[in-house]
Amino acid sequence: MSQQPLRYIVVEGPIGVGKTSLAKRLSEQFDASLLLEDADENPFLQRFYQNPREAALPTQLHFLMQRTRQIQALRQQDIFTRVCVADFLMEKDYLFAGLTLDTSEFDLYQQVYSYMTIDAPKPDLVVYLQAPVHVLLQRINHRGRSFERLMDSAYLQRVNEAYAKFFYDYDTSPLLIVNASEIDFIGNERDYQDLLNQIAAIRGGRQYFNPLPFAV
Repeated sequence: MSQQPLRYIVVEGPIGVGKTSLAKRLSEQFDASLLLEDADENPFLQRFYQNPREAALPTQLHFLMQRTRQIQALRQQDIFTRVCVADFLMEKDYLFAGLTLDTSEFDLYQQVYSYMTIDAPKPDLVVYLQAPVHVLLQRINHRGRSFERLMDSAYLQRVNEAYAKFFYDYDTSPLLIVNASEIDFIGNERDYQDLLNQIAAIRGGRQYFNPLPFAV
């Protein structure tokens, strides 16, 4: 039986793991539409890092509405006529809401989420990038976003653990789990080609990729 073509690929993982950079490169590789989470457009995000308790709900609702608009625009273009690569999974909103909202806020969020994501398309492949907290912090500091420097390691650890738990149970789409802590998919061509080979070999279910770094 021939393998179905990948039309909708999602790259996911915790803050700083490199999902946006990889999504951009894959979109060039496949001549694909690119769907990116734009954190800089969220007016509440810096406030959230300064005072998480006060700004959590508007931050999450803004991200939810932003991502829903992006997905709906994609559907109007017919997602199945061209490959699309995204750096977010709709379900990530629910993941972060569970971390940041209190009980009453989360109840409200659930109602809005259920209504807005009812017809979200299912990816043909999800690439989940993993890395330990100290690696994530190094990459976050390297990219130099001022508001992200307010993020503490304890919060990042909770995010990392929430992603691990979410993908432990995830079975909606084929899943490639990648140890991204020691490799460079952007600056090292051999690392990148090795990942492409793994993507090309996906047939369904979940697979693990734990590569050794190639020397430059």
